[in-house]
Amino acid sequence: MINRIFQNMPPIVKNLLLINVLFFVAQNTLGSFMQNLHLVPIFSDNFRPWQLATYFFMHGNLAHIFFNMFALVIFGSQLERVWGPQKFLFFYLSCAIGAALIHMLVGYIRLSSFEASIDPILLQDYLFYVQDEGYNLLTEGKNYIDPTLGKLNALYNTPMVGASGAIFGLLVGFGFLFPNTELMLLFPPIPIKAKYFVIGYAAIELYLGMQNSPSDNVAHFAHLGGALIGVIIVLYWQKTRNSFF
Repeated sequence: MINRIFQNMPPIVKNLLLINVLFFVAQNTLGSFMQNLHLVPIFSDNFRPWQLATYFFMHGNLAHIFFNMFALVIFGSQLERVWGPQKFLFFYLSCAIGAALIHMLVGYIRLSSFEASIDPILLQDYLFYVQDEGYNLLTEGKNYIDPTLGKLNALYNTPMVGASGAIFGLLVGFGFLFPNTELMLLFPPIPIKAKYFVIGYAAIELYLGMQNSPSDNVAHFAHLGGALIGVIIVLYWQKTRNSFF
């Protein structure tokens, strides 16, 4: 049965699935080398341009990759069959990169606001620690005890991984193309039309993103960024049906 499902997948979805799985295996075998592929905030000394093209093949744990790949297969397969491989790949990559850029923009705004609340002399001392050792602490699952220094380090160096921004773009695309298709929720197990599911999910993400809870390590604005790019692309394509882009 699994072989049949895999064989029936359209080519881009199938290859994206394979690449994500290979990256996940590499994450769990190559250790620290793969951390270079996480997306680090652009103001961090550990940021590298290629991270914009690699972070969305990385995942934090088994549940993270499972649910993202499940959504890729379910929603992405339908979109690729409608749009074709090239158009679908363009859409997926655009949503992934757009999600990263919007996530970094929100991070920059939050960092700038927080830095403005710290005494300038004290800030210079804090930045020395953050730039010197802060990223390594976070990758080890640690942070500074001092709450101000800890928050500054989190804003400055926290990496992001996952295809969720691109997946949110796929959800938006699916909601536009198949708005009245009923989806079955897991919790609670009730049917809901795709258009209402996408709107409701986006509203929850916006609420959680605005809450900005210290214990919440989900990149909500990356999800919203992928959704926003997806909306823009789909609306543009609907207005220019005779052109590829």
